[in-house]
Formats: sequence, C-alpha cells, structure tokens
Amino acid sequence: MRERVLQHYAAGGEDARLVATARGRLEIERTMEIVAPLITPGAVVHDIGGGSGRYAEWLTALGADVTLFDPVPLHVEQARARSAGTFAVELADARAIARPDASADVALLLGPLYHLREEAERAEALAEAMRLLRPGGVLVAAGISRFAWLLDAFGKGILGEPGIWASVTRTARGDDDPMTGFPAVFHLPEELRREVAVAGYADVVVRAVEGFGFVLPDLATRLDDPRARRELLDAIALVDAEPSTLGVTSHFLAIARRP
Repeated sequence: MRERVLQHYAAGGEDARLVATARGRLEIERTMEIVAPLITPGAVVHDIGGGSGRYAEWLTALGADVTLFDPVPLHVEQARARSAGTFAVELADARAIARPDASADVALLLGPLYHLREEAERAEALAEAMRLLRPGGVLVAAGISRFAWLLDAFGKGILGEPGIWASVTRTARGDDDPMTGFPAVFHLPEELRREVAVAGYADVVVRAVEGFGFVLPDLATRLDDPRARRELLDAIALVDAEPSTLGVTSHFLAIARRP
C-alpha cells in the first residue's frame, strides 16, 4: 500500500484536484466549513498528511500556528513553496511525528487513515495524534466511504464495463481494489467511529463531507452560482450527521476530543 500511495501522489495531481474539479471543490469547501469552528486564533494545529498545503494555507490565514507533515516528497516541496515561511513543513509518517507530547490543540488526519491498510496501523496513527494533543484537544480524521467508488462508477455510467461491477463490490465490502485508481481503505461510518473511540478519544461524531452533493450531475453549475452553492452547502450540512444517510458521500470526518 505504501509504495502505491507514494507512486499515486508522485504523479502530482493532488494539488489541483481540490480546485480543478467540482467534487474537489465541494470536498474542500465542506471540509473547511466543518473544521473552521474548531479553530481559534493562535491554536497550534498539526496538519498530518497535509498534502500540498491547501488546508495549511487556509488555517494559517485563520490565525492558527500550523505545521504540515506529509510522507510524499513532492507534497513537501509544494507545501514549502505555498507556505513561503508562513507555516512549517516536514517530511514525516503519520505514525511518527517529531513533536513533544501535548503540543497541539488540533490534529488533522485528512488522509492518513485511508492509506494505512491494517487497522493496527491506523491505530498507531490515532495513538500518535492522541500523544500530540493536549487534554481537550480536537482530532479531525477523514475516511472514505465504502460506497464512494460505487456512486462514482454509477454516475459515470461505467458499471457495465469489464471488471467494474466486481471492483465496486469489493470496495463496498471495504477492500482495496486497483481498478479505483486510488490506493485506499474504505470504511463504513460506524467503523471509523469505532476505530477512533477504541483509540481512546471521547465525544466522537462522524459527519459527511460531500454527502449527496457528490452524485449531482450538475454539481459544477451549482457551485458556480452563489445562491445555488449556498443552498447546496446548507442542505448537505443539515443532514451531515444523520446515520441513515452517512454512507452516501465520498468522504466523512470523525471529530473527537482527547479526554
């Protein structure tokens, strides 16, 4: 998994994905709306698996003291260029962060958990974030829905193509599948909630990021219209913690607190 992840991100597409595609735009806007209330001026934020620094740049503008950690050399290079010294950037694995205990107010894991194949590996990353957080500090950890590839393939009209049905069936069971083009572990919302709770976190809440917006055929048009965009974001937020709809999304976030 590690080698496939590094190879995938070395291609350089991640930096543009969050701004160049409608789904990426929805993902970053919804993530920022969920995270923003958790950030206070001067808060120390460890952005673990922070990619090319788009979230770190935004968090810094909110007044946070941000350090980005990422295992992909290209991402570190891109993040340092984006930072221009406004936030720190280090090459690091999510399971081994060179910072003292209780050194952060917020720890973001907006990618590492779905790139660690084994639950024991994900537990290591969650334990490391716990070590870094001060008592009462906040964890925000992302997962990918088991049904994201099914919804994506259905929306693209490719379910009948060779191998696709078998592929979406595997990912719906939570298994990694090369046909997705993305090396990842897929979760049910309650699985992510359980993993975070078992790691010792309190007050765990799981919220959908894109929700039903992920499958809208006119998503780009809605996002380009200020009124339609606001209506869409508000509608998704209205039901983003509703258990009966949580699986209908691409990503979800587990938000929790260190006791």
